Amino acid sequence: MDLTHVTLIVMAGLMVLLASGLWIGYALMLTGAISIAIFTHAPVGQVVANTIWGNSADWTMTALPMFIWMGEILFRTRASDGIFNGLAPWLSKFPGRLMHTATVGCTLLGSVSGSSTATAATISKIVLPELSRRGYPEKPVIGMLAASGTLGILLPPSIIMIVYAVAAEVSILRLFMAGVVPGLLLASLFSGYAMIWSLLNPSKVPAENRQTTLREKLQASRGLMPIVALLVGVFAGMFSGIATATEIGALGVVGALMIAAFSGSLTWKSFWESAAGAMRLSCMIGLLVAGAMVFSTFMAYTGIPRELAEWISAAHLSPYVLVGTLTLIYLALGTVLEGVSMILLTTSITLPIVVAAGIDPIWFGIFIVIMTELAALTPPVGFNLSVMQVMTGRSSAYVTRAAMPFVFIMVFSVAVLTIFPEIVLWLPGVAMAK
Repeated sequence: MDLTHVTLIVMAGLMVLLASGLWIGYALMLTGAISIAIFTHAPVGQVVANTIWGNSADWTMTALPMFIWMGEILFRTRASDGIFNGLAPWLSKFPGRLMHTATVGCTLLGSVSGSSTATAATISKIVLPELSRRGYPEKPVIGMLAASGTLGILLPPSIIMIVYAVAAEVSILRLFMAGVVPGLLLASLFSGYAMIWSLLNPSKVPAENRQTTLREKLQASRGLMPIVALLVGVFAGMFSGIATATEIGALGVVGALMIAAFSGSLTWKSFWESAAGAMRLSCMIGLLVAGAMVFSTFMAYTGIPRELAEWISAAHLSPYVLVGTLTLIYLALGTVLEGVSMILLTTSITLPIVVAAGIDPIWFGIFIVIMTELAALTPPVGFNLSVMQVMTGRSSAYVTRAAMPFVFIMVFSVAVLTIFPEIVLWLPGVAMAK
């Protein structure tokens, strides 16, 4: 039986298991194990056991629960309550005024939380009531919050980046560095949209008549200092090279606990809830990774990724055509899968193809992270849309329409990064040159 027929049979079996409602991790693991038994001569039990153990014991994976726990601590305590009051005096003079607190707040919190949904939920809880009380239009604010929340997985540290780094066997720290400039670019585009929207609709943006002195601005910023200090600590450890990703994550947890303690919101209840939340999410991702690695092992045994890569290489496709095709595929997948599952389902197939086309795996990591950001904004699975529904009580259709301009902005950013890949690769290159 040729590889084309094997691929079609295996993918059809996987789709059946996924459609049955079986957990994605188990579906991947079962499909991989059965396929190894049927289509190869390898001892299936030994291969599956060695694969699961080898990847579970990977030291790189220990960074995952650390960054998840850091985000959980910040999410479940009042550590981020001072963000709005700290940002408002500095942003009130820009076109769009306090609408920018959504993007800037998500940028700050996303840089230390590592989670899209946690970032969106936390900043929405702070920003939405304040902007509503001051008379700001709801729809563009909802869109900005839903989209800006996705910065939590593009700006380091990022849970999604760790998953991709493990699956693709690339450096976590290089991938973290690669996400900084694209993340700031995307945040700037979101704020740029708010400025243009406010200039086109000046009557819908409330005036901010109160003048604040520099001293008042600095006093208001005291609530920001703990988050900024944690952010600086994480970035200093990352860019200095004095600590591994796991060590930075552990230090981040200590820093988050100290911030929560100083804010008076660290209790035994919040501590155990954050630890339990981190454990649940880490176990879920661990199961997904284990299943994906068994499936990837089968793919490696059969040589399917290699054959696909050779076919792409022989077809001499332009990298632009390849990226455009993958963008459409990932947009379609994002309507039915969440980010981690999407990465683990596809990396073993797509990575050899893009490498054969001359695309850097670090650049592709940032591309696939942005695709998972888009998945968070595309119904029916879009998690950030669900968060905004809960926070506002609005319908799915209303929230989706509010987020749609930002979907186009993110697709535009993919085009920019494709034409100018140095935007992604410049910072990791500078760090490696030192």
